[in-house]
Amino acid sequence: MGLSNILFVMVLLLSGAASLKSQAYFNETGELPCHFTNSQNLSLDELVIFWQDQDNLVLYELYRGQEKPHNVNSKYMGRTSFDQATWTLRLHNVQIKDKGSYQCFIHHKGPHGLVPIHQMSSDLSVLANFSQPEINLLTNHTENSVINLTCSSTQGYPEPQRMYMLLNTKNSTTEHDADMKKSQNNITELYNVSIRVSLPIPPETNVSIVCVLQLEPSKTLLFSLPCNIDAKPPVQPPVPDHILWIAALLVTVVVVCGMVSFVTLRKRKKKQPGPSNECGETIKMNRKASEQTKNRAEVHERSDDAQCDVNILKTASDDNSTTDF
Repeated sequence: MGLSNILFVMVLLLSGAASLKSQAYFNETGELPCHFTNSQNLSLDELVIFWQDQDNLVLYELYRGQEKPHNVNSKYMGRTSFDQATWTLRLHNVQIKDKGSYQCFIHHKGPHGLVPIHQMSSDLSVLANFSQPEINLLTNHTENSVINLTCSSTQGYPEPQRMYMLLNTKNSTTEHDADMKKSQNNITELYNVSIRVSLPIPPETNVSIVCVLQLEPSKTLLFSLPCNIDAKPPVQPPVPDHILWIAALLVTVVVVCGMVSFVTLRKRKKKQPGPSNECGETIKMNRKASEQTKNRAEVHERSDDAQCDVNILKTASDDNSTTDF
């Protein structure tokens, strides 16, 4: 009986068998268990063991203790290893396309050919961790109390359930849903997702925005770092234009008057002598007047003395004349 016929028979036998659930992460190692008890304590030399995928492609074959790589499909070549202690096949460098159903077959090689003695199915699911959601502001300031922003997360699998924003204030938390845009890489089959939202921002209070990505199938939530927006100071009413013109005119007049006064004072200081020169001139004039007054007093005194002498001489002369008669 050929291997292909055996595989076909095994598929029929396992069509109603229950499957084990197995999970692996992208680019890591997944396990495909066989759970063979080997109650008869058979050696590997007596057994033929192999795994195949849902498309009947062989991942690994061990024929009577010897690996048979020529029966292995090229997509699995060099990516598997068999753990004899646990009867488990390890699939390395798991890709998204590796998800699906796998079967393990064990046959006993006896004198009458291959006899199936064990089979097991397992379903392999593949996960890839999305990056932490990241918020990007489309503008650095709010316009009309509305802010525009995006949130994105990359390189994940499977497709997430939803992505939304949480708007947190001091007294409330509100959810804001948006249409989640997604793209899938043709080679890796990983997803990139993003949303774009416009959020009303209360100007009088502090706000914290968080982006949330809800994953499948575990319902796990991934949170972005918070985007914090501080409250705006109260807006003052604009000053009317005519008041601005009046204020500008007053400032101009004050400046011009100040400049004129400054120039005038400078000119006066240049024309007038300093206080020390004026005092000196006054002292000199007082000294000169005092000297003139003193001279006039001396002249007047001399004149009076001279007049007195003349009168005395005249009196004496008159007396002599009287005596002679």
